[in-house]
This record gives sequence, C-alpha cells and structure tokens, in this order.
Amino acid sequence: MTTLDATDARLLLELSRNPRATGVELAQRLGLSRNTVQARLSRWEGLGALGGFDQLVDPRALGYPLAAFVSTRVDQHQLDAVVDALADIPEVVEVYGMTGLTDLSVKVVATDADDLYRLAGQILKIPGVERTNMALVMRELVGPRTAPLLARAAHGRGSQTPARGQPGD
Repeated sequence: MTTLDATDARLLLELSRNPRATGVELAQRLGLSRNTVQARLSRWEGLGALGGFDQLVDPRALGYPLAAFVSTRVDQHQLDAVVDALADIPEVVEVYGMTGLTDLSVKVVATDADDLYRLAGQILKIPGVERTNMALVMRELVGPRTAPLLARAAHGRGSQTPARGQPGD
C-alpha cells in the first residue's frame, strides 16, 4: 500500500465528507489543480483503497431492520469454500477472519426474527461450518468511519497514537 501524505489525507477526508463532489469541486475546495486531484484519486482507486458506494446504503432502508453478528467456527481445510458460500448469501453483508475461539465473524441483516432464524440455519448447513453463535445488534453506536484517521493524517500526525497522559489524549 502506498504511503498517505497530508495532501492525500485532505483529499480523501473531503471526499468522505462530500462523496458526490466532482474533481473540479474538490480541487477548488482544497486549492489543488484538477489534474492533481484526478491523479491522486486514480492512484487510490487503482490500489483498491477507495471502498464501494454500496456500503453507504442503510440496510434498514431496504427492509432489513435486524442485524446480527454470527461467530463461526470452521474446519480450516474448508475455510475458502465456507467464505465463498457466505459471500453467496445476499443477507451476509460483512465477513471477517478472526483470531481466538472463533474463525469468522459474519454480519448478517434480516427482515424479522423468522428471517434471522432461517439465516442461522442456512449458515450452519454450509459444509465446513462446525459451530455458530449469534449476537443480535441492539443499536449501532459508532458506525464504520475513517474520517478521524484522515483528519489526523491531514494534520501531519500520521498513525502515531500518543502514550497515556501525553498531549492529544
């Protein structure tokens, strides 16, 4: 992955705040040339660092008011096949590889409790899934975000986290 400089951070922060802004608008807001903006965005897109826009759609607006995390233990010899099978389930919106007692953390969305029950059974039927444990999301308290990290980088502080009791706590 390429190193993020302060200009990139300012550009990506502005884009995260105004995802529909054009290259010209971003250039004007940041005091950069349009070509500079386009080249930097193209580089980050090419690296796969800019996520898709589908993650901006709230599943509740699509009729999926329930969310849950399914901790999943998997036969390690079948991990790739399990992940592929999970990716084929539309209600599976995120899958993370984990350390510890569980192998995967699978975020699912559902229309109601019966739909959630159906999803739990569907996941358990995947060959290679050994055990699951589901936790219902009651409320999202802090959603996915990168703006604070971009703001830090835009001000030249990089990824350094100050020690406890140091300025910036």
